[in-house]
Amino acid sequence: MVDTIDTATRYKAPVKETLLTPRFYTTDFDELAKLDISAVATDLEALMQEFRVDYNRHHFERDGVYTLEAKDLMGPVRDIFVHFLERSCTSEFSGFVLYKEIARRLKTVNPLLAEGFHFMSRDEARHAGFLNKTMADFGLALNLPALKKNKKYTFFKPKFIFYATYLSEKIGYFRYITIFRHLEQHPEHRFHPLFTYFENWCQDENRHGDFFDLILRSQPRLLRGLNRLWVKFFLTAVFVTMYLNDHKDRGIYDALGLDPTVYAKEVLVRTNREAGKAFPVILDMDDQFWARMERCLASTLKLGTLNNLPTKLPHYLSIAWNYFQIWAAKPIETSVRTVL
Repeated sequence: MVDTIDTATRYKAPVKETLLTPRFYTTDFDELAKLDISAVATDLEALMQEFRVDYNRHHFERDGVYTLEAKDLMGPVRDIFVHFLERSCTSEFSGFVLYKEIARRLKTVNPLLAEGFHFMSRDEARHAGFLNKTMADFGLALNLPALKKNKKYTFFKPKFIFYATYLSEKIGYFRYITIFRHLEQHPEHRFHPLFTYFENWCQDENRHGDFFDLILRSQPRLLRGLNRLWVKFFLTAVFVTMYLNDHKDRGIYDALGLDPTVYAKEVLVRTNREAGKAFPVILDMDDQFWARMERCLASTLKLGTLNNLPTKLPHYLSIAWNYFQIWAAKPIETSVRTVL
């Protein structure tokens, strides 16, 4: 599903890896296998029924018009779109690789949890394959098997996987639905049919986020004590990363008729509010929060114009300081229960 690309297509070299590019992850599979999810078994089984129905089984199907529209996309927008496809495909594929390996490792020791990860890997594979075939319409594609083999993997403890992937899946939902609703109102900015798939697509992301929400609810220790600081850390990390990426890659949003600042703020505010259903604390997005985000952005953009460490160092320090201030600011307490 993720590697059927026409042999005439040229494989694209992956972009240089930076702190802001999508990463591949591995984790402690033995610790995952020992998780007791019995406290949420009823809710988890209901979610499994949704996964089994597979509402998007026939959604990711292309027609002749889809392929033809790629031939009409020329100039800078074409290059911007290919870059967007590459980032999105890499992100979806990294999720597929992680979820598939977890499902394989847990199949015999924690079958219900393994089944959930299996269904999520199915969805992510479908997304990655669809994006890669869209790239192939432009004569380029990612060599996904080679990417899986050669990519550097970052180790995250299971709880960090839960925090980060819950947020990334929920933020994905709000990103896709915001773009879809915008293009409903402004169809003149829809320059490729890919975006017509986003309404159903984002429901996969939402279900994945709900899956991780249930895991967190089954492990209340992950939402108490010092782990509250980790929750704040991942809220900060995911939100700052999105804000910086969306402004560095603003070309795609300009082409869609979206202001990247307005778009990023809407997505982050909605994701932060949604996170209040899973986390005991969320970020206070007051004026100081956005001012610190802007200072991180200004320093990040400046770094791209500098060539040596002495001139870059003040901007690295500025990003670190403003990042720390966002993390250290007093959070908003939620009504999430931390005991079962």
